[in-house]
Amino acid sequence: MAVTLERSSWPDSACDQGELSSRAAAEAYVGGVCFKLGPPTLIGAELEWLTAGPTGARPSLDQLCSALGPHAPTSLAPASPALPLPGGSAVTIEPGGQIELSSAPFADPAELTRNLRADAARLRDLLATREITVTAASADAHRPAERLLRLPRYAAMERAFAGIGPFGGLMMCNTAATQVSVDAGADPAEVRARWTALYVLGPALIAAFACSPTLHGIPCGEWVSQRMRTWLRLDPARTRPPVSDWADPITAYARWALDVPLLCVRCTEPDADWSPPPGATFADWLSGALDDEVGRRPTRADLDYHLTTLFPPVRASGHLEVRYLDTQPGDTWTTPIHLFDALLSTPEVVAEATALAAPVAGEWTTAARHGLLDPQMRQVVVDVLELAAQHARTPAAAQELADAARRCRLALSPSDQLESSEGSR
Repeated sequence: MAVTLERSSWPDSACDQGELSSRAAAEAYVGGVCFKLGPPTLIGAELEWLTAGPTGARPSLDQLCSALGPHAPTSLAPASPALPLPGGSAVTIEPGGQIELSSAPFADPAELTRNLRADAARLRDLLATREITVTAASADAHRPAERLLRLPRYAAMERAFAGIGPFGGLMMCNTAATQVSVDAGADPAEVRARWTALYVLGPALIAAFACSPTLHGIPCGEWVSQRMRTWLRLDPARTRPPVSDWADPITAYARWALDVPLLCVRCTEPDADWSPPPGATFADWLSGALDDEVGRRPTRADLDYHLTTLFPPVRASGHLEVRYLDTQPGDTWTTPIHLFDALLSTPEVVAEATALAAPVAGEWTTAARHGLLDPQMRQVVVDVLELAAQHARTPAAAQELADAARRCRLALSPSDQLESSEGSR
C-alpha cells in the first residue's frame, strides 16, 4: 500500500502555498504527480509476506518493532529512523501484521532481484531474533482476520468497508501481493500504450500467477485467487476504474481520482475519528460541500493522501504500480519482474503483448475464479509468457519465463510447480 508521489514543477502559486484553487488545478496537479514523464528505464518491486510468532499466532507490534530495530517503519515506532535495508529496500507493515519490502528502483532487473533477495534474507534474520517467521502466501488459510495496526487511517478504512461484507477486513489483514513498478513513459502517447498494456494484460497475468485458492473467512466459492476476489468484491468505485473508456490515462485518472469517495480525512487532534461523511468525494470537499462537516478545504497534502487510498489494479504513483498479482511462493517472485521488464522493453513488444492479451481483456472475474482452467485464458497466458521469454534480457530470465509458460500450458499453479521441483531434488 505504500505510495511515493513524485511532483513535477507546478506553476500555480496557490498550489505552491498548499492550497487547491479549483477542480481544474487539482486535476492538473494529479496528472503531474501521478505520471512522471521520462524515458522508461527503471523497475522496482514490492514483496509481501504473512508473519507468525512461535505459536503460529500473529506477532505483536512490539515484537515486530523490536526485531526490526532501526528499520522499523514509523507506523510501528514514530521516532524510528526507518532505515532501508542494505540493498535499499524499505520495510513497512500492513494492518494484519503482513510485512512488506519496497525496493529501490533499478535500471537492471538482475540487480533488482539480487538486492531484493539479499534484503529478504536480512529481513528473515532480523525477524528470527524474535522467533517471527514469514510465509510467502497470498492468502491466510488458517487465521481469522485481525487488525494489529491501530492507526486512525485503518480504523476509518475498516469502518468504510464494513458494510460490504467480510472482504475489506480480509483484504487488509489476510492477503499479500507481489507488486512490480515501472516507469510511466516518455510522453503521453507512450504512457497510453504502457498503461493500456498493463490493464489488457491484467486478467491473463492474474490467471498465470494465481495461487490463493484458500482464504480463511471468505464466503463459499471456488476461486484460484481468493486474494483477487477480495479486491473485485471490495469497493468498485475505488478498485475498478473504467479504464476501457480512457483514451488519455493522465487526464482520466485525475478526473477519476477526484470522484472516488473519500476513505478518510486526516485530523491533527489525538484520537480523532478520520471517517468522512458517507459517499463524499474529494471533489465534494474541494467544492465546499463539506465545509460544515470537515471545517476546512483540502490542501495539496490532503490530495496526496487521498491518492494513497485508491486501490486500482494499476496505480499511478509517479510510476505505474502493478498490484494485481498474488504473492508468489518461495523465491519465484523474480518471474513477474522479468516478465514486465520483457513485455515493456520496446514499443513494438508492448503493442504485440497488448494484441495477444486482447481476447481476454476485461475478464478479471474469469481470471480470478477459473484461472488457467479456462482454455482461452490458458492459451493467451502461454502466448504472453512465450513472447516475454523471447525478449528477456538474459538467458537465465528467458529460461525462467519459458518454464512459467510450460507450467501454464499444463495448467499448474506457481505453488504446484514449486512443489514439483522441490520433490524432484
